[in-house]
Amino acid sequence: MDKFGKSQPVKRVEDVRFLTGQGRYIEDVAPAGALRAWVLRSPVAHGTITALDVSEARDCDGVHAVLTLADLEAAGLDVRLDGTTVKNRDGNEAAAPERPMLARDRVRYVGEPVAVVIAETLDQARDAGELIELEIDDLPAKLDLAPGGEPLHAEAPDNRAFDWGMGDEAATRKAFDEAAHKVSLQVEDNRIIVNAMEPRGCFAEWQDGRLHFCYGGQGVWAMKTQMAQKLGLDEDAVKVTTPDVGGGFGMKAMPYPEYFAVAHAARVLERPVFWVADRTESMLSDNGGRDLTSLAELAFDEDLKITAYRVTTRCNLGAYNSHFGQPIQTQLFSRVLAGVYDIQTAWLQVEGIYTNTTQVDAYRGAGRPEAIYVLERAMDRAARELGVDPLELRRRNFIKPVAFPYGTVTGETYDVGDFDLVLNRACEEADLAGFEARRAADGKRGKYRGVGLCYYIESILGDPSEGAEVEFLEDGRVNIYVGTQSNGQGHETVYAQFLADQSGIPAENIQVIQGDSDRIAQGGGTGGSRSVTTQANATLATVETMVAAFTPFLAEQMGVEEDAISFDGESFRAPGSNLTPSMLDAAEMARAQGRLDLLRHAARAKLPGRSFPNGAHIAEVVIDPETGQSVVERYTVVDDFGNLINPMLAEGQVHGGVAQGLGQAMMERVVYDEDGQLLTATFMDYAMPRADTVPTIGFTSQPVPSTQNPMGMKGCGEAGTVGALAAVANAMQDAVWDKGVRQMDMPFTPQRVWKVLRDVSKAAE
Repeated sequence: MDKFGKSQPVKRVEDVRFLTGQGRYIEDVAPAGALRAWVLRSPVAHGTITALDVSEARDCDGVHAVLTLADLEAAGLDVRLDGTTVKNRDGNEAAAPERPMLARDRVRYVGEPVAVVIAETLDQARDAGELIELEIDDLPAKLDLAPGGEPLHAEAPDNRAFDWGMGDEAATRKAFDEAAHKVSLQVEDNRIIVNAMEPRGCFAEWQDGRLHFCYGGQGVWAMKTQMAQKLGLDEDAVKVTTPDVGGGFGMKAMPYPEYFAVAHAARVLERPVFWVADRTESMLSDNGGRDLTSLAELAFDEDLKITAYRVTTRCNLGAYNSHFGQPIQTQLFSRVLAGVYDIQTAWLQVEGIYTNTTQVDAYRGAGRPEAIYVLERAMDRAARELGVDPLELRRRNFIKPVAFPYGTVTGETYDVGDFDLVLNRACEEADLAGFEARRAADGKRGKYRGVGLCYYIESILGDPSEGAEVEFLEDGRVNIYVGTQSNGQGHETVYAQFLADQSGIPAENIQVIQGDSDRIAQGGGTGGSRSVTTQANATLATVETMVAAFTPFLAEQMGVEEDAISFDGESFRAPGSNLTPSMLDAAEMARAQGRLDLLRHAARAKLPGRSFPNGAHIAEVVIDPETGQSVVERYTVVDDFGNLINPMLAEGQVHGGVAQGLGQAMMERVVYDEDGQLLTATFMDYAMPRADTVPTIGFTSQPVPSTQNPMGMKGCGEAGTVGALAAVANAMQDAVWDKGVRQMDMPFTPQRVWKVLRDVSKAAE
């Protein structure tokens, strides 16, 4: 721990606990003797429920309750799950059909919860569930991304949830009419299953007239509000906690039907109730990610400057509006629509389509990876069709450093940036000068090598305000209470390190307290790469509060005037006094004097604006044309995250994000058959990246400090994924462009790559 200091690469302190099996996940903290919940799910994608009889199941040994939607409604629950909606282009509200906690009259996707069995053991609950009589008259399954088909909801007779737009459609059309060059590309963004290491789970218990709900999630306060509203409780009667969480990635940020059923059962039965999904259950019921198709069009003048950008998208919402599904491919997509380029005219049109599949919601990046993927694929295609180097085309269109702060065409304000600086460093780190020699060597072996660039930018999301509280305990120990929630990012290390940097308190003395709505009054949770910037800002404000509170007390102890005292980040000092107490010394002096009010300090702070991390990803791939087998052989990242608290943790976040991007690009793909049955419901059928498929990832920090927070930081949690998709896809396209292949779509599985190469070869014969 001696290496703790400002911006030092310190190893994560929590890893000792996690890697030695001492983590406390949802199954570890569930109460002994808790009843077990099992969920009956729809076996068909679309149909009308003609019979649902749970009487035999209720009579089974060990069964305490079998819950249907009718039971929840009879108990007074608000059974409608919330889903944010957008406005259509014509100003009307988008479709907002009911999404019930358990199926009402009709099922709309395989895996939709229909009933919940509560029993002494999981085996008893499952056995009883098999006795439930469920009869469904099948309806045609709607799976394609186009209006029409069998309606899922009366509110959307053509299955179109919304038709949303942003920008100036007429000006964009005029710019295209007058353009010297026009380039277009259809871009597919395949659906993925999130597959966190730990499946979703929760338990609930009713104690002294209060509900304690514990789940593996990304924040406790939004869930506390949801629990109170849906169960008809005062918020003071609800406590929500979160233990260690084995990955969230956006998928665990929102409420799910099982949570309310478990909480209601615990209240009614006055026994703890525990539920955790198995892997296939998660694949069937967790919110999916991505799943959209976009036509991207770029207009250029004679100097190859972009004069307009137009994107027309259709996105899959799944069977219902999920919690944030509608805004993701509309409002969040638009945040970085124009990327890092000086584009003054643009039009984005998005149609949301209901299908008989699981809901789609936030997945690492939530709209920003999708937008950057579309733009950077289109930029790469433009460079090829216009006969200019892809790097040169980007440089011509970069927003120049002198233009910041820069107002984007979609209303964002980028505070700072030096994209040429970052790109030049990336070219150097990736040894682009040696690429042609590597390509030639592979060509002699009959292999195709390609290089791809993605220059991304992303917008930090979520509540810009956050709170922190510091408590001085005996023996020099300190607690810091935070409003965010770690899902494995290393918060216990980075928050302790930042407080140590600012206060001089040894980091090993600091414990991070999170995930308890009783112990922490308010918090914004984790999502949108907000955690470290907002929490560090709040911690900085808390340290200022501590200094202000201790100063008059220490003035008496040191025999000086208040305005003579200063704090240098490690100790208090004043001319005329030989005392130089540290923050811990000041706390102990206050304790000795009975000043208990000085042992706890809190503050809230709000960032003045969002930060915009950006960077360049350069990937090199090698393809074996005989088998279609493709390997990402080299991968280089140069990121502008502003100032870093702990570069090692930032690098770890980039590695994780890139791995998730590589997974989607190279192998991950959700497949449904024509009846809406999920064919990729196990790891035998759904491929995931492993150590032998992820290359060594080079990471370099090239900071341009943000002006939107006093620390000069920019969020980094999702950046790796935002840049990875297009870097790999552009490399794959580069590898086969000279072979006549003009369309390469993710995922680049051996079968798909081999087929594309075979088809082009046959067409040339």
